[in-house]
Amino acid sequence: KLIIDIVPNHSSNRHVWFQQALAAGAGSPERDRYHFRDGRGENGELPPSDWRSTFGGPAWTRVEDGQWYLHIFASEQPDWNWQNADVRADFLHTLKFWGDRGVDGFRVDVAHALTKDLPDELPDQDQLDNGTFVEGQHPLWDRDEVHEIYSEWRGLLNSYDPPLTAVAEAWVPAHRRVRYAGADSLGQAFNFDLLQAPWSADRFRSIITDNVELARQSGASSTWVFSNHDVIRHATRFGLTDAGDVAETLLPSTGRQWLKDGGPATGEDRTVGLARARAATLLALALPGSAYLYQGEELGLPEVAQIPADRRQDPTFFRTKGDEIGRDGCRVPLPWTVAGSSFGFGSNGSHLPQPDWFADFAVQVQADQEDSTLELYRSALALRHRLQSSEDFDWLESTDQVLAFRRAGGWVSITNFTDSPVALPEGDLLIISSPVRDGKLPGYSTAWLQQ
Repeated sequence: KLIIDIVPNHSSNRHVWFQQALAAGAGSPERDRYHFRDGRGENGELPPSDWRSTFGGPAWTRVEDGQWYLHIFASEQPDWNWQNADVRADFLHTLKFWGDRGVDGFRVDVAHALTKDLPDELPDQDQLDNGTFVEGQHPLWDRDEVHEIYSEWRGLLNSYDPPLTAVAEAWVPAHRRVRYAGADSLGQAFNFDLLQAPWSADRFRSIITDNVELARQSGASSTWVFSNHDVIRHATRFGLTDAGDVAETLLPSTGRQWLKDGGPATGEDRTVGLARARAATLLALALPGSAYLYQGEELGLPEVAQIPADRRQDPTFFRTKGDEIGRDGCRVPLPWTVAGSSFGFGSNGSHLPQPDWFADFAVQVQADQEDSTLELYRSALALRHRLQSSEDFDWLESTDQVLAFRRAGGWVSITNFTDSPVALPEGDLLIISSPVRDGKLPGYSTAWLQQ
């Protein structure tokens, strides 16, 4: 199956419609496709508000005739005006274009940001960040009317046989997320709750319990995610030997100061991080719902902390003048071979520098190696395909730092969050993230058993 990315919040500043908007001038139908505003000050020399871009710097950029346009990300990414009929029609055209060519679905970028409320008097940044807004009525994020758009999309997606799937990238609370995942909307939404959790049995249990229940109530299966192109890889996040909430500060770019200052200092941190990452992934693959994997996690890749300034790519790094190092560390292309200028990535090298130690994680090294992370993923996915049936799920009694649950068909997943071995339940061992020691489940490990 093939799912492709669609970016409905903004266009490129090279898009033909944006170029037409620049040429057409203030008040034109072409400019209405975006958010253009007059500036403040005596001659409009100040931006319409003091809003900051998510990537750093101002969220408004001035054009030659003096007006300003909104971009909640980079200045090269002007935001669409979704109140404009042309924009809505063009995206339906785009979805149909790709649907007719046989794609199976779409990953919807920044799905919670499309619709905006920009009154004549704009709130300032402090109000935007800390103001009390009725749920679903924030000026920029997760507005209720965004679901009118996705309901219209769903009508088009359902016109195909089988219907096309879609998954929302929406950084919203769980009870808001289920609206994006509804049958009359996109159908799925990334669940980032475990991605934002520290290595903690209590937090994992609470998050899983809440989301399984939300899925049951809404009729939309949950999804499980640990890493993606915006956050520190979970093999590195979980490398913190302190399992406290400091792990939650390692999320988007503002939390990368830890890496900027050196990151995991010892080999022990990397060993612990990988063991926990393997255990967490095996736990998630046993849960009801869908799992989304990020390239390189199947190799156990850690974050690349040290990248020279002249090789960085992330606009966050440049828009903050290096104060925030950005997301390049999780985007370094994965190693395929142990040798070559880019570890087999391509004949023209890699756009981000790969460290020498990438050779130890190469596909060539891990393929067919029984205890490798790659083979663990391959085996777990094959087992998951064979074992998954209904979404029935029951917690089993366990100690405080052990999570165990049973799935339909009588198979059990058990995860040890401590660093000491614990007893394994009765049953035939199907898979384990670390080798059994004296008949016990090692620390920082997950096992599946058939009972």
